[in-house]
Amino acid sequence: MTDSRPVSVLFLCLGNICRSPLAEAAFRSEAGIAGLDVLVDSAGTSNWHIGKAPDKRAQAEALRHGVDISRYAARQAVPEDFTRFTHIFALDGNNLSDLEAIAPNEHDAHLSLLMDMVPGREGTGVNDPYYGGPEDFEETWADVSAAAQALVRRLIG
Repeated sequence: MTDSRPVSVLFLCLGNICRSPLAEAAFRSEAGIAGLDVLVDSAGTSNWHIGKAPDKRAQAEALRHGVDISRYAARQAVPEDFTRFTHIFALDGNNLSDLEAIAPNEHDAHLSLLMDMVPGREGTGVNDPYYGGPEDFEETWADVSAAAQALVRRLIG
């Protein structure tokens, strides 16, 4: 797919309070280091947490890596996202299926799993840390950070 629009990236999980805000934060950080000017956002497939800040444990994990996500606000994915963003990355297979189900028949966005960016992790999801402890949020950060680095490398070609 050839797309002449500037690159824009949306990260998508279920509630937009754990994995996708962490993916957004990791990618923003890596893109900033690389000097990429990219529109970045995150959303959820559900409407459970609209307007709420990320989970406090996600905030703490991001802050451990120098990124403040306390002002992020959860939102639900909308049909316009498929024209606003060139790339939409789901954090697991269920969210990818939900994403494909809500996608308009005609759109230009590239849809895939986030971990497809990491060699050897294609087809795998990022574990949801919501019901776990701090170590689960550390694992999530490690996954989304590896994917963010791989995505930035791919974008700068």
